[in-house]
Amino acid sequence: MSQAPPPQRPAPVSLRTAFWYWLKLGFISFGGPAGQIAMMHSELVEKRRWISEQRFLHALNYCMLLPGPEATQLAVYIGWLLHRTPGAIVAGVLFVLPSLLILIALSWIYMAFGSVPAVAAVLYGIKPAVVAIVLAAAWRIGSRTLRNAALAGIAVASFVAIAVLHLPFPAIVLGAALLGLVGGKFWPRYFQIGGQHPERKTSYGPAIIDDDTPTPAHARFSWAGLVRVALAGAALGLAPWLLLAGLYGPRQVLAQMGWFFTKAALLTFGGAYAVLPYVYQGAVDHFQWLSGPQMIDGLALGESTPGPLIMIVAFVGFVGAWGQAAPGAVLGLAGAAGAAVAAFFTFLPSFVFILAGGPLVEASRDNIRMTAPLTAISAAVVGVIVSLALFFGEHVFRLETPAPRWDLAAVAIGAAACVALLRFKVGTIKLLLACALAGLVLSYST
Repeated sequence: MSQAPPPQRPAPVSLRTAFWYWLKLGFISFGGPAGQIAMMHSELVEKRRWISEQRFLHALNYCMLLPGPEATQLAVYIGWLLHRTPGAIVAGVLFVLPSLLILIALSWIYMAFGSVPAVAAVLYGIKPAVVAIVLAAAWRIGSRTLRNAALAGIAVASFVAIAVLHLPFPAIVLGAALLGLVGGKFWPRYFQIGGQHPERKTSYGPAIIDDDTPTPAHARFSWAGLVRVALAGAALGLAPWLLLAGLYGPRQVLAQMGWFFTKAALLTFGGAYAVLPYVYQGAVDHFQWLSGPQMIDGLALGESTPGPLIMIVAFVGFVGAWGQAAPGAVLGLAGAAGAAVAAFFTFLPSFVFILAGGPLVEASRDNIRMTAPLTAISAAVVGVIVSLALFFGEHVFRLETPAPRWDLAAVAIGAAACVALLRFKVGTIKLLLACALAGLVLSYST
């Protein structure tokens, strides 16, 4: 019996073929970062063999070191390796564009018809599920990050800092980074970065970018390339902001959003859940673009759409621009402009990080002095996410009546959602649909 010949290396993929793949992924990338990364692994490593297992994990570990949505950055990174800067732009834009358009449509429905009983009933069921999803995210990140008492202590300290002392999120990130810098120097074994898989070597056959494929010329580090891309990225961010500030004034809502979401993008160590407290502090408490309950509704919509969860910033931008639109303005267009501004300034830094800093970070990613501060920040993120879940729970599970009391139905939905996520590993979309149905049933049976 003759043995089957080994699989051949796939032919180089064209940018046109990659375009259609990234577009499809943008419409089906449900399940948060874990689900999106799993989809890319299944398609690009196992089936199409555009990139090998080891190169894929190498890229993933690199993206996890950076602020910003890691799944989006992974798509940008792979597109960049395959087709240089045009491939990075195509991959990143198509990964987020469907989500942006869907959220603009849902945000308009929410603002125009959110008081309709059926819509309110659906949101009533989804909100407890959102609390459960945030708690499950804290559990997942914590189980991966808090590998010793030192990191667990940083997580507890960050929880106290934001929930009890009400310190701003940037101060917590800076404090954790300083702890990691000191800890990495004197106690390096406590701050070794996780997520590495050096022992894992699975082969699905030769890949276009294989383990032994030399680093493409455009991905090799050079100071000239770093400076060139960094300046181009700064110009791409500064020029639109100056245009908005010049047209409407620096204190107008769109200009404020551009600057605010640029800062938010630089603080998203640990993913979208980590930056939500900062977005809440700025959008709700400081600028008052939307209310606390609206923020929770936006997170519910973000959880039920494809694309990166950080796209909740589009909802914040839509609602904020809608609420502060000039008299006589078309509210839907104002909201869409706010969503587009929020998304642009949130995701632009991710492209710059990959195109400018990718080769440098990849060359030094095993250096403990570089990774220890990021490990400490990841630990602090766990405490911040738990505080976020408690904050949301306070709004979802307590009824604002003359004598505040627990909403037992909402508590029951939230508890069931926690069990479904943590014990039975139910998918996010199935969970949200079930909780939405529970909200409808409860609302129309009382």
